[in-house]
Formats: sequence, C-alpha cells, structure tokens
Amino acid sequence: MAKKRSEKTQRGESRRQKLLGFLKSRKKIGPHKSFRRSYREDYERELEVPGIMYHVMASFREIFRNWKLFLPLLIIAVVLNAVFVGIMDEASYTQFQDIMDVTSEEVTGGEIGGVAKAGLLLISTVTTGGLSGESSEAAVVFGVLIFLILWLVTIFLLRHRLADHEIKLRDGLYNAMAPLISTFLVFVVAVIQCVPIFFLIIAYSAAVQTDFLATPFYALVFFVFAALMILLSGYLLSGTLMALVAVSAPGLYPMKALGTASELMMGQRVKFLFRLVALILVVVLMWVVVMLPLILFDLFMKQFEWTAGIPFVPVCLTVMTCFTCIYVAIYLYLYYRWMLKA
Repeated sequence: MAKKRSEKTQRGESRRQKLLGFLKSRKKIGPHKSFRRSYREDYERELEVPGIMYHVMASFREIFRNWKLFLPLLIIAVVLNAVFVGIMDEASYTQFQDIMDVTSEEVTGGEIGGVAKAGLLLISTVTTGGLSGESSEAAVVFGVLIFLILWLVTIFLLRHRLADHEIKLRDGLYNAMAPLISTFLVFVVAVIQCVPIFFLIIAYSAAVQTDFLATPFYALVFFVFAALMILLSGYLLSGTLMALVAVSAPGLYPMKALGTASELMMGQRVKFLFRLVALILVVVLMWVVVMLPLILFDLFMKQFEWTAGIPFVPVCLTVMTCFTCIYVAIYLYLYYRWMLKA
C-alpha cells in the first residue's frame, strides 16, 4: 500500500510540475502574440527617459567628447568605402551640374540662385544614388559589410566609454566583430520588413507612368494605401532597430535579440516613432547645413581650371554618409540604454 501510495504521489507531483511549467509558458506569451485579448494596462508602462532635444544633443555630445575614437573610425570607414565601394566620379557630378545649368537656362532663363542650385544638386545627387561610384553586386555587399562593421564598432566603443573604461580604437576593431553574423541576420530581417515600402515605391512609379494619380479619388486611395504601408513597416522596424542594438551584446542570438527588443518596445512604439521622425529631421538639417556651403564653395572653385578634376563634393558626401551612420548608431544606443535603466 505504501509503495502504491508513493507511486501515486510521484505521479501527482509530476503532473503538478507539468502544470506549473505550462502556466509559466503561458505567462511568457506577451500581448498581441496569442488569440487572447490584450488589455492596455498589461503592456503600457511609463518610462522616464530624457526628452527628444536632449537626446539629439546628447548624441552629438558623445561624438565630440570622444572625438579621438570616432574621428579615426570615420577616416577608416571613408577609406574602406572609397576602396571597396567607390565614390561618385567627378565626371558624373560635373554632368549633374551641366544638366542643372541647362534646365535652369530653359526654365528660369538662368536666373536660379547659387543656394537653390546647390540645394538641387544635393537633392539630385542623393536621391539618384550618386553617393557611390558603382552599383554592382560586389559594391552592395561591401557597402553592407562596412555599414555593419561601423555600426558594431561604434556601439562597442560607446558602451565602454559610458562605463568609464579606458579603451582604444583598435580594441573596438579587434573585439567588436564577434556578433557580426548575428547582426547581419537581424539586418536581413529589417530589410524584409521594408518590403511594404519597396512595394510602395514600385507602385508609385507605376502610378506616375500611367497617370493614375491624376484623378483626385484615385490619388486619395493611393495616399491611404501609402500611409498603411509606411505604418506597417514603421511598426515592424521599431522593434528590429532596437534588436540591431541589442544583438551587439556578446552572446545574444538573433531570435533572442528580436524577442527581447519586441518586449522592450511593448507600449512604446509610438513614442519611438516620434524619436525616429526627430532623427530624420536632424539628419536632413545636418546635411543641409554642412553640404550646402561645401557645394557652394565647390561651385566657386570650379571657376579655376586647376580644380576641375578634384572630387571635392563626392568625398564630402562619403564623409557625411559615414558620419551619419555613426550618429544614428549612437542615437539608437542611447535610447536603448535609457529604456533598460527605466
């Protein structure tokens, strides 16, 4: 009898452990990940993080405070980009100028101002993909690889500097590459989540060619469609961008990073989207403030024949691209760090 009672006790204890394990597994299921109703109070939480303006200035402050680390990193990134990806050919940039002069002569009679011409040159150069010299598959692969290396090294250096560790650039170059494959996999997920935006670009090109947007009703329908596609990609990318920061931690696997970032962003996506909009505005303003005077200076110097072959503006565009990557990495890492501490 005692033996049978002990067997029943063991079976009961085993069932109890299985039930506890099942209940724990159900608790791990976060909101919006099952068919059970999600209540706002279950996932909404207040985070005491600094404001947007402080966030923007703090990112610049970290760059200038640690300029001995980030300036050599910027130079290395520009050199790697110029060697393996290539910069815009000076002849191509000169062709942009000639097209702009001909258009100005035909449309406005040559009365377009220097600042307006510089702005149009900047917009046309960036939007037409003129930042690199080649568009081959090898150049794209090297460009993505350089971006991931720059991303990982920047976060590695900033993490140790915020912890008051004495660190050199070579430490970041040697030790920050461990999660390179994991970061690449998360980056692939981010590219997949941008498919709605890519589809929107294709649809917009087709709509322009077929005069679909000429009818007001169809234009309204397309605007609603575009807003939905952008919101879908923005919602998905909000967690993946944080995962790109989280996966830089040693020993964190890609799927674990995506899950951790998704839980961290729960109830905070709208606030994070506001910070992304602020980041985009700051980057655009930074490019305008820095590049417009440089393009005006280049237009003035091109009056002299000995400056005809100097690729001044293409090199500046490459430098600004690499600097923007460093700034975005610092901007996102600071917000990720504040969210963890809140």
